[in-house]
Amino acid sequence: MTGAPPRTAAAPVGVAHPRAVRSFVTRPGRMTAGQARAMAELGPRLLLPYAPDTPDLVAACRDAAAARGHAPARTVLEIGFGMGQATAHIASLQPDTLFIGCEVHEPGVGALLKLVGALELENVRIVQHDAVEVLRDMIAPGTLDGIHVFFPDPWPKKRHHKRRLIQPPFVHELALRLKPGGILHCATDWQPYAEQMLAVLGAEPLLVNTAEGFAPRPDYRPLTKFEQRGLRLGHGVWDLVFQRA
Repeated sequence: MTGAPPRTAAAPVGVAHPRAVRSFVTRPGRMTAGQARAMAELGPRLLLPYAPDTPDLVAACRDAAAARGHAPARTVLEIGFGMGQATAHIASLQPDTLFIGCEVHEPGVGALLKLVGALELENVRIVQHDAVEVLRDMIAPGTLDGIHVFFPDPWPKKRHHKRRLIQPPFVHELALRLKPGGILHCATDWQPYAEQMLAVLGAEPLLVNTAEGFAPRPDYRPLTKFEQRGLRLGHGVWDLVFQRA
């Protein structure tokens, strides 16, 4: 998400540049006492390990939920959830959907766990790891009902554009993980990146745009404080909602 915390996401899959070039930078950050407490109390139950020997994380999560007497109807992967406000909000609106969030920023993980505890949510799980590796090694094709990529780092300088997350190879891998009819929802507050996203998503043959160009903001995606401040200053926000063919 946007705001004070750094924007984090995953490194693109299969890109031509070296694997060491990532689309996120892990910056040091101090956890609050509340975040640390949430990590200690809820982490053992809600944090999922990066485990390449689990090739179908969605099935594993569904089996675990079924063992507790409740299996989610849908599964959504969120890449780079920042401090987790949108994740927690959407999860509270959709209790029958399992949300698997990938985030490398530890204070953000702690912040989301704190929100999960406060809202008593049972439908959020977190993998604190590079989402590209989670996607590649743990998400089976055709298993996701949705993917959210909200406000990834725009890397505005031209020499850094290679670090942008939304690039053709990675988008293709995302599309492969969606079920037919599944939704890929991206959002950005950086217009040049929005235009690149639209071009890249529109060129992926497995995806169909649900709008003519940019989409209206879906009701389930809340306005963050950072976003509201930007809108007051006249900054734009662009949503892109594509469906797996």
